Amino acid sequence: MVKLDEVTDTKIDEALKELFNSDKPWVTIVWDDPVNLMTYVTYVLMELFGFSREKAHELMMQVHTQGKAVVSTGSREEMEHDVARLHEYGLWATLQRGDQAI
Repeated sequence: MVKLDEVTDTKIDEALKELFNSDKPWVTIVWDDPVNLMTYVTYVLMELFGFSREKAHELMMQVHTQGKAVVSTGSREEMEHDVARLHEYGLWATLQRGDQAI
């Protein structure tokens, strides 16, 4: 006889495997904040991601006007690294599965 706890544990394990072993990409999101200057955000995006000044400015304006912008896409581990680097520069950033609405 299968116990309810075993079924629940199996479903949780399957959900975690789907979350962490999925081929679906993850994204790094930079959020608007009241602290950093727009020129500084542009500089950080150029420095960390190699964006041209124009592309970095475009993303910074999206952050400024819409409150957030996706700045990179990749595996969960890569996006965790990108978020950590953005935090080192004092920007507000999070990661999220790419197939989830932002």
